[in-house]
Formats: sequence, structure tokens, C-alpha cells
Amino acid sequence: MSEFNTRLIHVPNPNDNNTGSVTVPIYKATTFAYPKIDADIEYDYSRSGNPTRKALEDQLASLENGTAAFAFSSGMAAIHAALAIFKQGDHIIVGKQIYGGTYRLLYQFFKQWGLEISAVDTRNLTAIESAIKANTKAIYFEPITNPLLQVSSIKKIADLVHQYNLLTIVDNTFLSPYLLKPLDYGADIVIHSATKYLSGHSDVSAGAIIVKDQELAQKVYFIQNAIGSILSPEDCNELMRGIKTLSVRLDRQIENTLAIFNFLKNLPEVDHIYYPGHPEQEGYEELHQEAKAAGSVLSFELNSAVDPVAFVNKLKIFTLAVSLGAVESLVELPSKMSHAELNSEEQLKAGIKPGLIRISVGIEDQNDLIADLKEALNQAKK
Repeated sequence: MSEFNTRLIHVPNPNDNNTGSVTVPIYKATTFAYPKIDADIEYDYSRSGNPTRKALEDQLASLENGTAAFAFSSGMAAIHAALAIFKQGDHIIVGKQIYGGTYRLLYQFFKQWGLEISAVDTRNLTAIESAIKANTKAIYFEPITNPLLQVSSIKKIADLVHQYNLLTIVDNTFLSPYLLKPLDYGADIVIHSATKYLSGHSDVSAGAIIVKDQELAQKVYFIQNAIGSILSPEDCNELMRGIKTLSVRLDRQIENTLAIFNFLKNLPEVDHIYYPGHPEQEGYEELHQEAKAAGSVLSFELNSAVDPVAFVNKLKIFTLAVSLGAVESLVELPSKMSHAELNSEEQLKAGIKPGLIRISVGIEDQNDLIADLKEALNQAKK
């Protein structure tokens, strides 16, 4: 098998291109002709399979060292499909800190469907084991949480729950297969919001599931085909183009993030930084036993000397927007944006203070990014 960076560039070819094109063609056909009745065919209807989507899915499976992959119209569609393999009465353990959209899907949809859900701090193996019941089927968590970037070990969790024959489901959006391959550490299912690092350009909404074996592949494919939340051929093409530069983008983004960390760490206006990519930070050693780096999302808490709303409003290069992983730098205020659905008491319980800022660092010149942060801090001081 080729090395990772080579696999980023060389997408598996559908092998029915007669033009010599060096990129995978965009097959827009919604239906495919049968040569004859009872013919052995691979494609019949585009919801069930499409050559462009198949090339992307084969590449995703290769990048994550999986058996099969499935592309969806959004990250949430992928999460929905992964959880839809369970049935009424099944019990799922989930991380206490999970993406807000996942929380909504679990507690406002799947709970009504009849799934039982228990939330635990996945850094605590004793808490995980205590939550296991006779009807528990899986654990679902993020190895780096949002927005406090708490680190959980995939291997330790997988080793534990596999003793109880449970599935380990990992949302790998924050790291991507370039930095972490959860299947290598015992995960059974890997999920991505491919909108983020995999696409990398804020122009494609997509999701992905990668599985370790054929039994899981059959279950996920049934859901993908039955529900139909597939990724279009055009968006598959855009995503494949974004994937080609994943490693070079992330290398630059991580370099910029570390430079920003070093700028922020000595500022009197900053009370705390959350970024396990730096040796001084909590979770660094645990993370680097499994991952190459921590990605380019960094959170920090401004103290009472700075107005956090004024700070984010004054930034010029950092765009005030949710999402992450793209070439442009983004900033958000979790208490007013991603976690606005929670009241102040619930926010504080979740560790979301009014001064918490989350940035997703892009590939701009790091000097410009630091100057932008510095100027906004000066203008937002009370």
C-alpha cells in the first residue's frame, strides 16, 4: 500500500474512463442501463451507488485503514446513519462533551425513537465501565472534545468496551486521518464531518463513515441506501479535490496554531488556553500516544479585563463564523453561538464561560493573525 500523502493525491479510479483523464469523472447519471435482464451489474440507480462517490468512498476507506466507507450529504447525516444501526431499547454510552448537533440528534430524536443514552466523561474509564448495562451496544465519543479540547484515549476505551462486546464509535472530525486513525487503535466505526478538514475550503457540506469490517459495512450501506442522504457526484468531486491538500494544509495550520499559542500564553488578559498540541498543556502526552498532532482548533478564556463580544467583533482577518478546519481562520464565541441553546447555568456546568473564545486557525501568514488578535484585544479592553 502507498504512503498516506500519495493516497491523498491518487484516488482509486472507477476504471471505465476511456479519455485518459487524470481525475475521476463526475458521473451525473441518476440511473444506469442494464445490459440485459439478470446481468451482473455494479450500478443501477445513483442513490444505491455512483462511480464518482465510489471513488471517494474507496479513498476514505484507504486513508482511515478501513474496510469500507460511505459518503453522506452532511456530517449530521453520517452520524444519523451510524446511530440508526441500533434499535429501540438499545443503550448507548456517549461522551459528556459532544458536538451540539450530535447532542440534539441523540436527545431530541433518537431518545424519542427508543434509544437509551448515558453521558459520561470518557477520560474516566471507571465511569465508562459503571455505565455499561445489559442492553448497552456501543460507546460514542470524540477523542478531542469541542470546545474545551479534552483528550480521551481510543485504545484504552476500545480495550475496555470490547471486553463487553460493545462497538466503539469515534467522531474523528477534529483530527482527520492525517493526524489520527481510530481504527488502528481499536475503533469499529469512524465518523467525519467532511465539511471540515477533509474539504478544507468552506464550500462543501459532507459527511463520512468508515468501518472496520464487512458486517458493519452491510449495516451502514443498508441505512445509506434506505434513507438516501447521499453526497452528490459534484460534491464528491469537490471533496476529493480538497482531500488532495489535507496534509499540506494541516501542517501549515498547526504551525500557525502553535505560534498563536505562544503569543497568547503570556498575555495578562488570557486566563487559560485549551490546546493539547503543546507540551505544556493537559492531554498532550495522552493525545500523542495515538495522534501526530492536535489540529488547528484552539480555545482560550479572556478575563474580565476584556469584553469578549467586542473582541470577536473587532477581529478583521478571523471571520466570525462557526465551523472549523478550512484554509481561512474563523472565530466564535461559544456562549453566544455554538452553545447559545444552553442557559448560563448549563453553560458554566459544561465549562463554557462568557469569556471563552474558540478559534480555527487557517493558513494565512501567522504574523498577520497574531497582529489581528493583538489589535482586537487592545480595542476590547474595558
